[in-house]
Amino acid sequence: MKMPQAVANLPGQVREELTHRLRRNKRAFREEDVQVVERPLLKRAVGASALGNCMEWFDFGVYSYLAATVGKVFFPGASPGVQLISSFATFAAAFVVRPLGGLVFGPLGDRIGRQKVLATTMIMMALGTFSIGLIPSYATIGIAAPVLLLLARMVQGFSTGGEYGGATTFVAEYSPDRRRGFLSSWLDFGTFVGYALGSALVTVLHLLLTDDQMLSWGWRLPFLIAGPLGVIGLYMRLKLEESPAFQQQLDEHEKSLAQKSAGSEFRTILRNHWRPLLICMGIVLLYNVTNYMLTGYLPTYQTETLDRSSGFADVLVLIGMVWIVLLITFLGRLSDHVGRRPLYAVGAAAMIVLAVPGFWLLKSDGTVAPVFGMLLLATLLACFAAPSAATLPALFPTAVRYAAMGIGFNFAVAAFGGTTPLFTEALVNATGDDLVPAYYLMVAGAIGLLTVRFLPESAQVPLRGSRPMVGSRTERQELITTSEELYDFAKERSASR
Repeated sequence: MKMPQAVANLPGQVREELTHRLRRNKRAFREEDVQVVERPLLKRAVGASALGNCMEWFDFGVYSYLAATVGKVFFPGASPGVQLISSFATFAAAFVVRPLGGLVFGPLGDRIGRQKVLATTMIMMALGTFSIGLIPSYATIGIAAPVLLLLARMVQGFSTGGEYGGATTFVAEYSPDRRRGFLSSWLDFGTFVGYALGSALVTVLHLLLTDDQMLSWGWRLPFLIAGPLGVIGLYMRLKLEESPAFQQQLDEHEKSLAQKSAGSEFRTILRNHWRPLLICMGIVLLYNVTNYMLTGYLPTYQTETLDRSSGFADVLVLIGMVWIVLLITFLGRLSDHVGRRPLYAVGAAAMIVLAVPGFWLLKSDGTVAPVFGMLLLATLLACFAAPSAATLPALFPTAVRYAAMGIGFNFAVAAFGGTTPLFTEALVNATGDDLVPAYYLMVAGAIGLLTVRFLPESAQVPLRGSRPMVGSRTERQELITTSEELYDFAKERSASR
């Protein structure tokens, strides 16, 4: 019995998933079984979600590049080393409250919808960032200054706890199955564009202003820009429609969904979804340790440990971020064709082998070798960033997706990502070994490689608990025809046994 050509052309995991769904339905797909996503809605959903990430990482880039300046403004009585550690500790404090934000916003997003929660997190994030630019210095109000800085960072962290998990969920639930890797990669494209814009702005300020001007008022300007950005982002998100997957879930289980408590949802996740939760945390560790090492720690590592000028350090990291922006959507599209697992596996294995050589190059004299080292490390980061927004939401069913992402992503980021600059700086100071960051990355690569072994492949496969998603009516008809051929083939094969 020969398999129909259209069926044979399907990737193995897609054929298996379709076969499973057809057996469960006991019939081929009909029009109502396949969701068509209108192109204007899809573009708006991807754009508004990417803007939120762009804004979040604009702030992150600004804070990372201004860590030494912030330390002098808010911790003036300490030594330079203690100032840096205090500044990074305040930076890490935002990540401590991120899980709390995930615990609040995650279940809320599963009950009242993704769009409403994402609009709320956007305005909170903008207010938290904007307020940092208004805080008086330690010289003006004393100990109240670092306390207010800490409070503002905690507001940012709380809102961010609901931002990335919600944005990845929202985009994944809007994306056609065949293009989810490519479309979701625009979310992290926004991440690195935001970081690049923030770091570029600080670089320009360093070039235009004197050190005294930066300490006096220049450092405030990037934070104050967050206000107008937040208004634009809020406007875009208020115009979004709810994701098709959540709407389907609401239509099918409206009463139970509305009555579900956060506590019962957490118990369900921990009891029934602990395995994908651990996989999620392993992938997040791999991605975010690399991410925060390059974006959060390298600017300071170069100026304080390698004694380079802030201008050279800023431009070098900016080159890496621009390189990631150029690579990320290409790698996202690649993950739709070769799969998410191979991309993670190759990146994690390369991290173990190339982390130390990358830092040797980064430490070298001159310009060419450090630039090459930065591009090498940035390429590895792009391999983890590109597929993550498509991979992580696919681990969980629709009913608990937002909350499960809130738990897995934010706890892993709080424990391993946001603390990376703080721990690395402390270890370098304690050991005097300037290759500690490379060893840290090697450990993350080993954990990531182990995690990938248990990661289910999700490329081109419908999300758990959701209908198959396509980008046009023509594609829907093709899928229906293929499902009919696959269903008939399965029936004939069963009858012949």
